[in-house]
Amino acid sequence: MKLIEFKNKLFEEGKQAGFSEMEVYYQSTESFSANIFQGEVDGYTLANEGGLSFRGLINGVLGYAYTEKIDATQIHFLISEATENAMLRDADKPEQLFAGSAHYEEVAFYSETLNNVSAEAKIKLLKETEAYALSQSDQVTSVNHCGLLSKTVETYLANTTGLDKSEKRNITYVVLSVVVASGEDFKSAMKFWITDDFSTFQPKQMAQETVEEALSYIGATSIKSKHYPILLRNTAAASLLHVYASGFSADNVQNGRSLLKGQLEKRIASSSLTLIDNPHMNAGLSSQTFDHEGVATQPLHVIKNGTLKSYLYNQQTAEKDGVQSTGHGFKTSYKDTVSVAPSNMYIQPSDTTLDSMVASLDEGIMVTSLQGLHSGADSVSGDFSLAANGYYIKDGKIDRPVDQITIAGNFFELLQQVEAIGDDLQFSPVGHSFIGSPSLQVPALSVGGI
Repeated sequence: MKLIEFKNKLFEEGKQAGFSEMEVYYQSTESFSANIFQGEVDGYTLANEGGLSFRGLINGVLGYAYTEKIDATQIHFLISEATENAMLRDADKPEQLFAGSAHYEEVAFYSETLNNVSAEAKIKLLKETEAYALSQSDQVTSVNHCGLLSKTVETYLANTTGLDKSEKRNITYVVLSVVVASGEDFKSAMKFWITDDFSTFQPKQMAQETVEEALSYIGATSIKSKHYPILLRNTAAASLLHVYASGFSADNVQNGRSLLKGQLEKRIASSSLTLIDNPHMNAGLSSQTFDHEGVATQPLHVIKNGTLKSYLYNQQTAEKDGVQSTGHGFKTSYKDTVSVAPSNMYIQPSDTTLDSMVASLDEGIMVTSLQGLHSGADSVSGDFSLAANGYYIKDGKIDRPVDQITIAGNFFELLQQVEAIGDDLQFSPVGHSFIGSPSLQVPALSVGGI
């Protein structure tokens, strides 16, 4: 049974069963993944996953159900499950489905050219990338990961109050990780590239960047414990921002899980810092023109010149605060209920180069990677104490690599202390949100070493 036919039949039978308003949310994901090891395909997966959720208003309460099958046998199941679910929910608060926004931007997130790239071409790219990595230096001992993932996601959302929206997007990214050695000193580096244009992948350049970074860590040692000026390179800054992005969710603010309660229109960061959530970004993992409740999305200044301008809202949290949804209603899959999450969130870059930021420091540490983000960072208080790697900076130049150190501080205090922002915006594809940052310079953080 085709999707539209299924939807019409479901709405028809749902009305007969007593539902006054109904909604279907359909999502399908086609994915291709491959890994290469020592010139051979080590893993190869083609997958097509998806399903449909049904929400319906019966006796003033929204009931919910979902299925993986789009056929006539599931219609009675969805109606029965949603009816039973509604009976278990609180009926004191009136609920309704969203009828649609007045305007939706027209942005293309789907590339037919990208979709037509063959599996053979993708595997060839990976084999070339691995071969180039192994040929960069005799100190390369292994390529421990060389993989590619392509995804095409299709979303359809319709209800009986007038909403009818569909969207399709696709993306491909490559991850490369290498190990190098000098004697008994083994070091590694990992990089990723994401695009909606396959021709932008350059195997030789990707291999060179990754190997050079791994080699730059050889000979790393710890450093004396004290407070140092810190350069959080884009990769490290993005991963740290990812941990604390939840603090901007209105749901967390309203439920006491964020220190940003009551901070709207107040200065919470350096005046040079602007934080944007842009759901219309090209090659963004979470780009979309409508959220999972059907609300039109638009770029949002969360922080502008240091001032907190907005939380991220879905319909429920917006109603609680008496404001409009910002289009951040989010479902991790068709099976889940709606929560709040960012789309493509990033700190706006400047025109300051990383080299000039290094040159400005008489002494400092450039942090390139952070470990222990799930255990060493408190997303509510903002406190963190994290293992780190990077480089020691002396007299405006990178002096040597450092490891076996920890950096400690508070994220919200760090935002206020940012004194320079780089031009090197980089995103971190962790989870379902796409979080990015350029390099950030702060006057001091506590560094634990020897």
